[in-house]
Amino acid sequence: MVSLVERGGKSRTFHVTAENVRDVIVRNVSRKSVLQTDESNLYVSVGEEFAKHETVKHSAKEYVRGDVHTNTVEGFFSIFKRGMKGVYQHCGEAHLHRYVAEFDFRYNNRSGLGVEDTERASKIIKQAEGRRLTYRRIGEAKNA
Repeated sequence: MVSLVERGGKSRTFHVTAENVRDVIVRNVSRKSVLQTDESNLYVSVGEEFAKHETVKHSAKEYVRGDVHTNTVEGFFSIFKRGMKGVYQHCGEAHLHRYVAEFDFRYNNRSGLGVEDTERASKIIKQAEGRRLTYRRIGEAKNA
């Protein structure tokens, strides 16, 4: 999973493989952005395509260097993990994208961005407008 989180802003999370990490990043991040990542090799070459790429080296116990850190995205994953363990307890890979979308919605519609409970509930209900709400679409596999 890769999560793109703007400091003080919104998140976009994707269920990806190592092969398509670059594609997800270049399609969803402005080339004028400063990427801040950990030292994973997945980000080395793609980082060259952006205005600047800075890393923190967790393996050397470096977590912050000036304003360079990955604490924002780590905070997002902390919320996601607590929710998955505490509320849902199990998620099959086939449904992971649905859970990720829910946590992106929650993060992108939080009080810190000025969205309070009434507006958040209204947004949720509005997304159901004109849709038939079923768990399984006609013709889908029985256990999908």
